[in-house]
Amino acid sequence: MKTDPESHQRMTERRREGHEKKQAGATVEKGLLIVNTGTGKGKSTAAFGMAVRVLGHGMRLGVVQFIKGALHTSERDFLGAIAQCDFVTMGDGYTWNTQNREADMATARKGWNEARRMIESGDYQMVILDELNTVLKYEYLPLDEVLAVINARAPMLHVVVTGRHAPDALIEAADLVTEMRAIKHPYREQGVKAQPGVEF
Repeated sequence: MKTDPESHQRMTERRREGHEKKQAGATVEKGLLIVNTGTGKGKSTAAFGMAVRVLGHGMRLGVVQFIKGALHTSERDFLGAIAQCDFVTMGDGYTWNTQNREADMATARKGWNEARRMIESGDYQMVILDELNTVLKYEYLPLDEVLAVINARAPMLHVVVTGRHAPDALIEAADLVTEMRAIKHPYREQGVKAQPGVEF
């Protein structure tokens, strides 16, 4: 859409005024519960983008990766090597590989115990719980217990939860929810396999 210079200036002035008004009204600081969900790619990737920001500010980061423990990920190698980041993986791979509900529940419990320690310790400014939504979907952990711990966190602690099928109660409790929607995926449409730097 083409606009003349005067119309463009009026439009950008209105946008600036609206932005400044919103900024002036935003006075609260608090730790956020952030949920990345949906069937599209990028939920964990977005969380690890925030991880880089937190570490860039010299803050302390805790990460617990559920489900993906048996899989190699470069984010674990990279972030886990940074002194301000504690990166824990728990899991034996995707549920269709393990096919053992009791073992998956025991592994989820180990991961949750570590996540709970991080949340309750007061040592972290952000805790990322990667693929926790999947654990909750399969009821490997009680949702009420997870929500109770997250809701009782320190006032300035950010908690980021990723994975498909976020429970309604978690979405309701969250401050920020983003749903990734799949439109095109090279694996599905073209048979392109997972590649380093893109998927892992």
